[in-house]
Amino acid sequence: MKQRETHTFKSANSAGFKKKLLSFYDAENHLVYLESNHGSLKYDSYATLIGVGAIDRITCKSGTALEELDAFRTANQDWMFGFLGYDLKNELENLESTHQDLLDFPDLCFFVPELVFEISDKEVKLYSFITSQKAAEKLIQKIQDHSFSDPKIRSQKGILKAKDSKEAYLEKAQKFLNHIHRGDIYEANFCTQFYAQDVALDTQKAFYDLNSISEPPFAVYARFGSYYAISASPERYLKKTGNQLISQPIKGTAKRSTDLAEDESLKELLFNDPKERSENVMIVDLVRNDLSKTAVKGSVAVAELFGIYTFKQVHQMISTVMAELDQKYSAIDAIKTTFPMGSMTGAPKISAMEIIEENESFKRGLYSGAIGYFTPENDFDFNVVIRTILYNEKRNALSFSVGSAITAAAIPEKEYEECFLKARALIEVLALQGICFD
Repeated sequence: MKQRETHTFKSANSAGFKKKLLSFYDAENHLVYLESNHGSLKYDSYATLIGVGAIDRITCKSGTALEELDAFRTANQDWMFGFLGYDLKNELENLESTHQDLLDFPDLCFFVPELVFEISDKEVKLYSFITSQKAAEKLIQKIQDHSFSDPKIRSQKGILKAKDSKEAYLEKAQKFLNHIHRGDIYEANFCTQFYAQDVALDTQKAFYDLNSISEPPFAVYARFGSYYAISASPERYLKKTGNQLISQPIKGTAKRSTDLAEDESLKELLFNDPKERSENVMIVDLVRNDLSKTAVKGSVAVAELFGIYTFKQVHQMISTVMAELDQKYSAIDAIKTTFPMGSMTGAPKISAMEIIEENESFKRGLYSGAIGYFTPENDFDFNVVIRTILYNEKRNALSFSVGSAITAAAIPEKEYEECFLKARALIEVLALQGICFD
């Protein structure tokens, strides 16, 4: 297989270059822009990674999608960018998804990019099939010379609606509690959706606004034809480096305060909150179990438990679980045995997913799935698709979803408040384009 060339260039203004690059490739049908915002979470490999253009691609609905991805991966030992939708669960377990699907995203989509840009504060690396340094320099210069102006709002005013009324949400949360009290589950991630129809979203402006508000470690701007994902995710689903697997589930959220003393107090309260700790440790146990299915015996370990990480909008409780992938298993095997991620399902996992399907009022689609990349060395890194605006340009429709963990100690009213805490930045970004909450 033909190998990519690596061309390296010094960069005096990486932020400006990234904006110009996104604007330069505005008409490109396949683009994934992954931004770490200077690594506020551990174990980052790249500051910024961008895949542009599609040499080859695969798009599937759930059924045999992961088998097809495995074959596609075998045929393309190269960079690949793409996503895994939540409803791949239906081919991994005896499950189904019957709810309305407003956006109709595929369940899986990956592409082999024409160009890969790795951008740090001081340099730009271009991985491509461009063989000469002079030709690569010409492309970089074109991007640098691109006349960039701030995105102009192309949207029309629209109404953002909640799929569930407050009363409906509280009633459903109580149903989850009833299942917990009966012993059907210990915990479940219950989510609700907000949506808008007949709207035209300026996707680049939405990305810049959301990233500025949140500065998360797994920000994404992704375009797959008419499908867009604009994400401020703080959570890593799964990373593979060599034979090492890393998962960093989030369970536990607290608001921020502008008062420094109060902000520190909120962090301390989060760390010591018995409900949040209970949520977190249950999911850590689930992740440990999932990783053990493909791990070298005895290699699964909790590297950090109840870590408190601070982001612009919220404090989060994040734990880190590691394992060594047994050589008899592939990278795709590691995904098959851990997907969907425990933080977005519950424990026991299959029972939680069944109860989620019974009570939620929408098809999750890409929400609570994963976006990320594979390297030529067969390493990968994927986020959890939360704090994310999903947009179907052809349908002029968008949605975002938020959720919280229901445990025996949950109080439905407080879980409802937590959902709006997580939704606040997304509502604010859409309001800037005239799409306001009803």
